[in-house]
Amino acid sequence: MPVFRLPNDYIFPPPHLAEESGLLAVGGDLSKPRLLLAYSMGIFPWYSEGDPILWWSPDPRLVLFPDELRISRSLRQTIRRNIFRVTMDTAFEEVIGNCAATRRKNADGTWITDEMMEAYIYLHRTGYAHSVEAWADEKLAGGLYGVSLGSAFFGESMFTKTSNASKVAFIALVHQLAKWNFTFIDCQLTTPHLLSLGAREIPRTKFLAMLKSALLDPAKKGKWIIGKP
Repeated sequence: MPVFRLPNDYIFPPPHLAEESGLLAVGGDLSKPRLLLAYSMGIFPWYSEGDPILWWSPDPRLVLFPDELRISRSLRQTIRRNIFRVTMDTAFEEVIGNCAATRRKNADGTWITDEMMEAYIYLHRTGYAHSVEAWADEKLAGGLYGVSLGSAFFGESMFTKTSNASKVAFIALVHQLAKWNFTFIDCQLTTPHLLSLGAREIPRTKFLAMLKSALLDPAKKGKWIIGKP
């Protein structure tokens, strides 16, 4: 399949036209309208510093259904010990900054560029992007961020400075989304870490059908401020 070059108009080719790797298109920008359109079509940006913006829709797709969350015995013990205090949307910029720094340090995967950070901070300020923070001794120990549309949450990245901090933050997110009747969390790409928490791969066709349905559900609009930093 060819990789499509995006025009200035807010438009994407159908996801099923993506390459086997999941790469669908190149170019465009990270404006709010384009990002929201991309997520609503099951597409997300993922690219390296200095490269053009690349847009992906992989097949299969890794998702986690809230009722399939899997918590190990040791992780349950960690949660019971109250080592971490979890909040939501109280330190978004700090979370995405730590995610970016972690990726740059490890040189693993795609960097969260300054352009990406600016775009998602704007999505946060306008109520579409959200963060979950895990605090230990009043310091940020781990966290994650993602985008919410309808009853779907699109996980973007997570980081940890203290063992299990990001896992505790993720579990807290799943429990909260279950209370709000979210359908699924899009984990995008498969990792052993997410598989261990109960995520599983599904065909892109099924993912897109689920997404279409989830977008019809009422959105949880605005900032999800829970707890104090």
